[in-house]
Amino acid sequence: MSYIKPKFRHPRLPTNNLGYTIADYDGAISTLCAGCGHDSISASIRNACFKSSLHPHRIAKISGIGCSSKMPTYFLSRSHGFNSVHGRMPSVATGASLANRDLTYVGVSGDGDTASIGMGQFIHLMRRNVNMTYIVANNGCYGLTKGQDSATADLGSISKYGDVNGFDGIDLASLAILQGASFVARSFSGDKEQLEPLIRAAMAHNGFAFIDVVSPCVTFNNHNGSTKSYAETRDHLDAMPVDFVPMRDEIRTQYAEGTSQSVTLHDGSVIHLRKAVSGLATNDRQSALNTIKSNEDKARILTGLLFLDPDTQNLSTSLELATRPLNELGKDELCPGSKVLKSINEGLR
Repeated sequence: MSYIKPKFRHPRLPTNNLGYTIADYDGAISTLCAGCGHDSISASIRNACFKSSLHPHRIAKISGIGCSSKMPTYFLSRSHGFNSVHGRMPSVATGASLANRDLTYVGVSGDGDTASIGMGQFIHLMRRNVNMTYIVANNGCYGLTKGQDSATADLGSISKYGDVNGFDGIDLASLAILQGASFVARSFSGDKEQLEPLIRAAMAHNGFAFIDVVSPCVTFNNHNGSTKSYAETRDHLDAMPVDFVPMRDEIRTQYAEGTSQSVTLHDGSVIHLRKAVSGLATNDRQSALNTIKSNEDKARILTGLLFLDPDTQNLSTSLELATRPLNELGKDELCPGSKVLKSINEGLR
């Protein structure tokens, strides 16, 4: 079996506004299990970047450790990339974004990488409002170490080995809303019609954007009794279809009155939420939390855009950092001399 992709591309492949084809956003051939939901997320990220006409070399993809953190290999081979230590991706993402705010940052993590060893770093990433898109491929188990329950495994879920989980699972979307994330969404890896526009909206958002994606593990968590299998997830979805309209496109909507909600982002892009769940106000944290809990009590998985603060201020702006990347600053700017240093020290006394 070959893991090398052929270089031949059809000469009539469609191009985006920058002249790139979808092949320019490809990565290596996946070595994950056939049918893994993570591969669908990789494809959605690739498609979102192509449709949003982002330069591949202006994107930085960052991950931790786990099946999910292998995903950046499988999309955007022409972008920057960093595979960090288990649970420590937020530190790398924070440092990189502060050093160069001109790149689009995409962090890919898993429920173990985020909800267990990386929980502390994840929370600080949200409260600082680092300007990035953070995607969790959530399958409720540790697929890389033979399927043990993760911290997001639902109460009562049955493992492949017949064990019943006796602990409440951590709801990462609710946690993100509670801890101050300025963009929170949930989706399903098998629903690209919803996931792709959510990723595009997240990348256009000015601040920390979090997407929790239910992504079934076909090897260890796709059986009867699992609450994160393909069949169980599809049967319990409460999905809100989403449209994303970039600023450069004409904005037109044909939805019936009362069935759509439009939210304008800081750059003029618009998110259209169709048939929004009754009672959900996406600009109100408490309303979002109540609606998520209400669906959870009914054994439903609420997906779509759950919360958005369109007027948020990201970390680089809050700290009033240099607008130019640090590697573009000259010696005189980086080392302004003892007189400037003395004045700074005096200001701190």
